[in-house]
Amino acid sequence: MSERRRTRDPGKMSPRAAKDRYLRRRRNDATASTIESFHGRLKLFVEWCEAAGIPTVGELYAYDVNDYYDLRSGEARPATVEGEMYTLKKFVEFLEGMGAVEDGLAEKVPIPDVPEEARSSDTKLGMTEAFALIRNHRHGDGDYGTRAHVFLELAWFTGARMGGIRALDIRDVDLDANYVEFRHRPETDTPLKNKLRGERPVAIPEETSRAIELYLNKYRYDTRDDYGRQPLLASARGRPSTNTMRVWSYLATLPCNHGPCPHGKDRHACEWTERRHASKCPSSRSPHQLRTGSITWQLNAGVPIEIVAERVNATKDVIEQHYDKPDKSELWRRRREQMERRRSHIDDLDLTHDDDE
Repeated sequence: MSERRRTRDPGKMSPRAAKDRYLRRRRNDATASTIESFHGRLKLFVEWCEAAGIPTVGELYAYDVNDYYDLRSGEARPATVEGEMYTLKKFVEFLEGMGAVEDGLAEKVPIPDVPEEARSSDTKLGMTEAFALIRNHRHGDGDYGTRAHVFLELAWFTGARMGGIRALDIRDVDLDANYVEFRHRPETDTPLKNKLRGERPVAIPEETSRAIELYLNKYRYDTRDDYGRQPLLASARGRPSTNTMRVWSYLATLPCNHGPCPHGKDRHACEWTERRHASKCPSSRSPHQLRTGSITWQLNAGVPIEIVAERVNATKDVIEQHYDKPDKSELWRRRREQMERRRSHIDDLDLTHDDDE
């Protein structure tokens, strides 16, 4: 018999059952990756409730969520705790709406006041490193047109999220016109983060198109996914999982792919070059860090932020907060360029321009 049939008192739901119910409700307005994120954050809270002897959500009080906040604040960085507590607040609001917890409990969920500069890491794939990696593929022995090469070219020159690159089919690439199309296809397991608003064509360099052409003719696994579609970046079993894409990112950005190891290791004996350990290399980069590097590079190259925002499908505010991470020299170069653009507007303010003359 279901929990709902056993009692009509929503306050008697277990935290785990309430969490599952909340996630089912959010599936209508959130992507699969967002739901997965909610699940991970709330799973920690549910496990804490079970360990703390809180069998039902009706027994949750303000001092409980404050105890949980104190625990997580000692275990995770502030930006992580902020995201977890915000998700918990939304969960408690859901419970309030059902009458499962006391009114006003959601307002008592503490959320840390995190400075803007602490909300995201400055770690990124730098332009110098990215160019060295791409040149190695374009001019190295036997690397041109491989899946690793095409993955890196697409990730760097589009700045797209890994979910978007994973979603690409062969049919989404126009090699003559040099662009790829990102399409929202949730019914066949390739949703875009911003759904239909995330659909867009994105131009790529001609050299990237040529690498894709060779990859399709020579290196791509001739496989389809579970829905009969032909993924552009195919694994031996079809469309790669998001975790596989993450591994590809770490492997593609290992610095020893283009030069000596900056950490003094012998590439042939280093476990970081292995699939399972690539993320442990201090210089390898995650998909988010690769995207951050691409966006920062595009902005450093003088592409207006409005254009970059359209290409990478992110708002200007999100780009400034999470993705634009110039180092000090890049930042001051941009500021000097902005000064020069402003200079023309102050020329007429010189004292030599006397209105009485």
